[in-house]
Amino acid sequence: MELELELDNGRTPAETSRNADHLCVLVHGLWGNPSHLDFIATSLRDRFKEDRLHILAAKRNSGNYTYDGIELGGERLAHEVEETLEKLAKEGHNIRKISFVGYSLGGLVARYALGLLYARGWLDKLEPVNFTTFVSPHVGVRLPLKGTWGFLWNNVGPLTISMSGKQLFMIDTFRDSGRPLLSVLADPDSIFIKALKTFKHRCIYANIVNDRSTIFYTTAISSTNPFQDLENVQFDYVKGYEPVIIDATKPVSIVKPERPSFLEQLQRQITSFFTNLPFQTFFTAFVIIGVPLFLLNAVVQNFRSQRRIRRHEAAHSRQIFDRYRVPVIVNEVQHVVEEVFESAGARQQPDYLSSSSTTTTTTPASDATKKHRVTISSSSATDLESKLEEDDIEPLLRRSSTTDSFESAARFPTLALTAAQFSIIDSLNAVGFRKFPVWIHNHRHSHAAIIIRVQKRGFDEGKVVVKHWLDQEFEI
Repeated sequence: MELELELDNGRTPAETSRNADHLCVLVHGLWGNPSHLDFIATSLRDRFKEDRLHILAAKRNSGNYTYDGIELGGERLAHEVEETLEKLAKEGHNIRKISFVGYSLGGLVARYALGLLYARGWLDKLEPVNFTTFVSPHVGVRLPLKGTWGFLWNNVGPLTISMSGKQLFMIDTFRDSGRPLLSVLADPDSIFIKALKTFKHRCIYANIVNDRSTIFYTTAISSTNPFQDLENVQFDYVKGYEPVIIDATKPVSIVKPERPSFLEQLQRQITSFFTNLPFQTFFTAFVIIGVPLFLLNAVVQNFRSQRRIRRHEAAHSRQIFDRYRVPVIVNEVQHVVEEVFESAGARQQPDYLSSSSTTTTTTPASDATKKHRVTISSSSATDLESKLEEDDIEPLLRRSSTTDSFESAARFPTLALTAAQFSIIDSLNAVGFRKFPVWIHNHRHSHAAIIIRVQKRGFDEGKVVVKHWLDQEFEI
């Protein structure tokens, strides 16, 4: 049964102001629901009255429906946005502008849906204004870590959240491309990148600490993490938003730490032990009790997700969603992205590729340029030879020069990412995003605190983040 379409404050298009010409779509994350974005919705409404802005908190992917993958979620979201625009038009609204806000996985779902809307002509009819993501894993969630934890996370993680897990860990194959969905999503010739380029403002917010869901490199679209050792770096905050929003346009510098005395070291260890004791106790209990229950629930939810995916592909659903199975690559020849994706279980990766990095650092994939493969929609071998020269291909597998000040000011080590992840970083940075590293000091769960996902003590710094976004980045 079709869900009743609701806009801000639970009202239908017939009940909302006909003066507003701007639709802002909010997209929640994994296991989420529209209420997770209540603070953002309320902040938008406090700033912009209902005669200026409509707010759609998308709900077709709520809860365990987020297990079903970015492609299916993107189709649902595109359908929900199209229905909203059509019903608004039917009720006499003249929508001329559109914006998207994605939280966590919702940022990827939004990017997929935007490609579909672009292909169907909506971004020609409307003015794309703002595209924002808060802690979205644009480069996947594979940990560039060695050791037991990295091994377990990179191998067990993809099995726990059905298709979404495979796509986030980049072990899936999107349609007949031979590549993971996240690689196709960042292909410079895809409808997804072309859709992103139409937006007037693009920005991302990334936690630098305590985000155990989506770590800094993926949310900031970066091959380095200058904030790994906060005691040994200096940086500037954005004036008026201290000490939460870091100014990424100014350099992060390394400072030489003074060697602490034996008593200072002992005091730090004791303080750290008692500070972390509640968390360690909870973590131990979670490992003993929670992990088996989580894995059992994962089996059940994966089964239900696969059943939903099969229903989505059934004849009845395809009558609705076939319109979204459009060609995703615009040009005849896809941009080359390395197609060899090793499993962390096959061999252990180091933490870093090198002790330092520059804008011309070559990734381990450089040797692979000699044996790349290209997917062709319709082109002869002769055409292919004329279109693909080695000089055109190799730069895709190197770090681009579109680095941020916080990356280039000091020689920070390059993370041990895969060739595909480096290509995603290069492609998305070439599109251009304003980046805002965020330091949540007062709570360990910075992934939730950054947008005040729930009203909770210690989440107040999220108000600074949202205020900065509204003051400096969101245009009505």
